[in-house]
Amino acid sequence: MSKPPLVVVDADAIVAQASPADNLHIKAVKIAKNLAQINAQVLYPATAITEAITHIQRVLGSGAVAYAIAIAFTDPNINVVEINQNTLKHAAQFFSPTTSKKNTFYDCIVAAVAEEYKAGAVFSFDNFYKKKGLKLAYEL
Repeated sequence: MSKPPLVVVDADAIVAQASPADNLHIKAVKIAKNLAQINAQVLYPATAITEAITHIQRVLGSGAVAYAIAIAFTDPNINVVEINQNTLKHAAQFFSPTTSKKNTFYDCIVAAVAEEYKAGAVFSFDNFYKKKGLKLAYEL
């Protein structure tokens, strides 16, 4: 029997799952259910969590949802990956002055975490990861 895949989650997937009005909500929920069915080990970089919460609070204007997500991620059963200086150094390898403004340093951190943990995929809808040689969760 093969080992369940390891998947690193980006902020866009968290936002899409938490926001029924998001264009990717249904797809995100379907992918999350599939990850649960295949017993994937899911990792959440601390920066992806904070980015998602900030987006929901500031851009979507939903303090209540942002708060609920912040509280949900305090659950000890959720695998939160702490970001340290080594991760930042690794992430800097994905970043440059000409990096698209759509591909932020937050994305570079997710890619670094995926490589550090030898993840099978990234749960995101951003093709940045595919361009960096990583698989996306919907491909599992």
